Parts: sequence; C-alpha cells; structure tokens
Amino acid sequence: MLSKTQILAAQDIETREVEVPEWGGTVIIKGLTGRERERLEAMSRKFRDGKPDENIRARFLAMAMVDETGAPIFGPGDVEALGNKSAVVLDRLFDVAMALAGISAEAVEEITENF
Repeated sequence: MLSKTQILAAQDIETREVEVPEWGGTVIIKGLTGRERERLEAMSRKFRDGKPDENIRARFLAMAMVDETGAPIFGPGDVEALGNKSAVVLDRLFDVAMALAGISAEAVEEITENF
C-alpha cells in the first residue's frame, strides 16, 4: 500500500514538448493539477451561466505552459497578450493541454461551445 508520503511525492503531472513553428521554437505544456482543473471547470460554468469569461484558451494555456523547471512562463497579467496570438496556434496548444489534463473531446466541446 502506498503511504501518504509516497503519494504526495509522486511526479504524476505529464508534460509534452510541442513544436510551434509560427513562434520559432518549442513550448512545454503540462497536465493540470486537481486545483487547476477545478479552475478551468469554474471558467466553463461561467460560460454556461451566461457570464462569458473571455480568453478561456489563453487563461488555460497560461496555466499549462511552463519552463524547463515546471514554473509557469505566463502569469495572470499576460493572458490578454497571449490571447492576441494566432487562434490556430492557441487551438493547437489548447488541444494538447486538454489531452494532457485528461479532458475528453466531449468536455472540450462543452467548455468551448459558447465561443
């Protein structure tokens, strides 16, 4: 049986390097923590409740894009600028991030259907 210490020490967040030729390099996308997934789901509920939270892809990618040490490369103040990047690139990275987070295609559709 696993102990609490073993469970909490396990490195269970997957990462993936993604080539972004439009930006001239590679970015690292990480899966979500439980807390981050709750935040994403809260953002999607705002859409369903008729209170649009703009830039959901950029907000999510700001959580998911990290440097080599696993630290976020974007903060909340960068979301607006990130949202002004190519929709094609953001969609491609968003798809990778959702897959790493274990979010199904149906859930992605539900989250983004109000765009």
